[in-house]
Amino acid sequence: MWGDKRYHTLNYELRKEFGQKVMKLSLDGGFTCPNRDGTIGNRGCIFCGEEGSGEFAGSRTLSIEEQIWQQKKFLSNKWNTDKYIAYFQNFTNTYSSYEDLRDKYFEAISQEGVVGLAIATRPDCMSKQVLELLTELNQKTYLWIELGLQTIHESTAKFIRRGYALEIYERAIQELKDRNIKVVTHLIFGLPGESKKDILNSVKHLANTDTWGVKFHLLYIQKGTDLYQYYFKYPFPILNREEYISLVVDGLELLPKEMVVHRLTGDGKRDLLFEPRWSLDKLKVLSGIDKEFKSRNSYQGLISIVSNYSNIYQD
Repeated sequence: MWGDKRYHTLNYELRKEFGQKVMKLSLDGGFTCPNRDGTIGNRGCIFCGEEGSGEFAGSRTLSIEEQIWQQKKFLSNKWNTDKYIAYFQNFTNTYSSYEDLRDKYFEAISQEGVVGLAIATRPDCMSKQVLELLTELNQKTYLWIELGLQTIHESTAKFIRRGYALEIYERAIQELKDRNIKVVTHLIFGLPGESKKDILNSVKHLANTDTWGVKFHLLYIQKGTDLYQYYFKYPFPILNREEYISLVVDGLELLPKEMVVHRLTGDGKRDLLFEPRWSLDKLKVLSGIDKEFKSRNSYQGLISIVSNYSNIYQD
């Protein structure tokens, strides 16, 4: 239905928009996070490492221009393309002064071949000035904002030290939608204490927000994080590959067909990853998702078309 996939991939969406392959260039804008600098907390989210969520991004010791050049060179052996999305990935990328944000965003979109801008941030870092800047950018380039919701369940949110309530996310996504700015929401599957029903209820909630895009992440335990220390004191079940694949397909069946799927698994660094080691074989996970769809004769949006989501999944 979407090229050779049964779900609406980002690759399909960008090819439709730009007529060719478009690559993301992961950048480090040198920002921090209110959950690390003492504003909300000092340790960050429980699963977050010292490099934030961007272990594969460019180096913050380089300028944005230099990072883009470096990332282009790095990816040139993998993909033959001359169109790119500049992706501010590490930590909270709207958490700085207006002037600093504006300089870095505009430096990124002014580089040769950059046709769009993606900004990962927190929903509680959307000041009026930031929203005005994003509105300006949205008129100049192909823009989307990524928000790390992870779960709708407040008990889990407190455990992972997310640092904001669900209502903050809902307010932020509405502010962005009112300005016709595309939003991508992140969810994590396999958080401690969450059942299959809990996970899919987060997906159902997400489906009803009408967010433009979605990222599903596998919970993985990275060395050096607080989650790593917690796991040794209080071991909890970790999803195996088959469980995760089944959950992902269950979740995709719930999403509207027009929702763009940006990611379906995690990307942990090999030397930092503790568990689950099976997640290192990303291609096997993605091919497993394809096979599961085929075995069910299913596709993204199957259940959202025939149901109002209520009481579909039980423990």
